[in-house]
Amino acid sequence: MRGINFVSFFTVQGFFIGIVFAILKADSAEGILIYTFLISTFFYLFSHVCVAFYFRTLTAGSNYFPKEAHEKDLDILIREINKREVTIDEAYAATKAAAGMNLNEIKKAS
Repeated sequence: MRGINFVSFFTVQGFFIGIVFAILKADSAEGILIYTFLISTFFYLFSHVCVAFYFRTLTAGSNYFPKEAHEKDLDILIREINKREVTIDEAYAATKAAAGMNLNEIKKAS
C-alpha cells in the first residue's frame, strides 16, 4: 500500500471512530464536532508518523563501499600532508635561523 493511501485510510477510520466516540460522549452538537475533529486529527498525524518510520526503515539498507578506492585516496592525502609538514618544518627552521641571526646582529650593535 502506498503511503498516501495508508494516510487516507487511517484518517477515514479515525473519522468514523471519532463520530462513534462523539455520539457516546458528547452532550451537544459542538461537542460532537470537536471530538470528531480532534480524533480525526490525531489519527491523521499518527498515520503520518507511521508512514515516516516505515519509509525510514525501508530505505535503510546496505550500500556498496569501495574500500580500495578510499584507501588509495587516503594514501595520497597522507603523502600530501607529510610533504606539507616537511615544508612547514623547513620554513620554521629557516625563520628560526633568521631570527637568531637578527638577534646576534642586534647584540653586536648594542
